[in-house]
Amino acid sequence: MSSQDIFEKSLRTHKLSLTQPRQAVFDALQHHKSLTMSELVKSCENFDRASVYRTAELFEKLGIVVRIPTGWKYRLELGEAFLEHHHHATCSTCGASIALPEDPALEKRLRELAARRDFTLTTHQIELTGTCAGCATNS
Repeated sequence: MSSQDIFEKSLRTHKLSLTQPRQAVFDALQHHKSLTMSELVKSCENFDRASVYRTAELFEKLGIVVRIPTGWKYRLELGEAFLEHHHHATCSTCGASIALPEDPALEKRLRELAARRDFTLTTHQIELTGTCAGCATNS
């Protein structure tokens, strides 16, 4: 099943139609690793800012996108239905976000930690903050 098929099915499941702004936001996110809201608005220049913000908010509620915290700001990327599970390391100097592949040992440990507190883990995000190699070299 293609990403577009998964996207359309998600909308149909929630009894929502495929509108031009929704398609534009999805396309912008599909063609980038992640985007800030400002970058997303620029990518969807044919639509007003409010429509892009509303669409992003809707997509987040539906799980189509996930919010990646970067300090007091955030970036958006497509959710796990479209990308494999991963975590992020964000440079506190330049703001670069690096995707970290899934680590089975870490995932197992997180489930164990949750289970110890009688908590059923359904999803999670781990965000690391530090300094990327480029910024460390320039310091």
